[in-house]
Amino acid sequence: MAPTHPDFFPEQRRAFLLGLAYRILGSYAEAEDAVQDTFLKWNSRGPEAIDNPSAWLTTVCTRHCIDLLRAARKSRTEYVGSWLPEPIQMTGTDTPESEAELSSSLSMAFLLLLERLAPKERAAYLLHEIFDRPYPEVALALGVAEPACRKLVSRAKAKVGRGSARRVVPRSRQEALLAAFREAVETGSTARLVVLMSEDIRLSADGGGKVPTLLETLAGKDAVLEFISRRLRDYWKQYDDWLITRINGAAGILLSENGRVVVSVSFAYDDRARLARIFVTRNPDKLAHLPHPGIDIR
Repeated sequence: MAPTHPDFFPEQRRAFLLGLAYRILGSYAEAEDAVQDTFLKWNSRGPEAIDNPSAWLTTVCTRHCIDLLRAARKSRTEYVGSWLPEPIQMTGTDTPESEAELSSSLSMAFLLLLERLAPKERAAYLLHEIFDRPYPEVALALGVAEPACRKLVSRAKAKVGRGSARRVVPRSRQEALLAAFREAVETGSTARLVVLMSEDIRLSADGGGKVPTLLETLAGKDAVLEFISRRLRDYWKQYDDWLITRINGAAGILLSENGRVVVSVSFAYDDRARLARIFVTRNPDKLAHLPHPGIDIR
């Protein structure tokens, strides 16, 4: 039997599915596996048996990711030190407006905010609020009635709130911060960095128990400045390969040793465009796919 959707090419949905899976899971490696499993199910099912291919792919991928997230929750609560999402190195987008919109829903701060949500709440919130899917379609993807779906989104919005996690600051501000941060690490001088920081800044580092790093989040300007100008300077002086790139939609840093990425650094800002969070990823499992500037994620 010939396919009933001759103009539909499932590969055209890969970037969307990858973006959805990554936001649900917070792991690029797991998102790739989830999308690949979705396409394997598509091929085994046979496209001629599917009435709405786009909705079918979204439903299968969403439910698979919800199952994966439920399984991952226990390991994250038992994680050694701070758990951070896997950083992704991104390509640019067509316009500054579309770039800002994309970046705001991929930032480390926003992904960590989503950790407050139960798996179905997270999926419902992302599908409706980030991907603008109507409630009937979201309800179908989750396998719930529409009123229940609306309650999931409402609860998620209440938990996420309207904070600054999705705020994107101007490129010039990000570049100034990167220059000041690098100066502080390389020379110990924090004069330029201190004026860009909020008083209640926090620094989190993820080593996954596999490499030495902070086990608890540092809080406050004095503690963070001391750590950057002294301890990071000692730790990172052997890394002379600094790559300024886009990490989760904003300017960040990749440090390499012998051609292998060993550190990812990204930042978040408050409503006055001051540096509010620093995220340092050192877990080698979360850096294995970097550098990878060709990621197409929606």
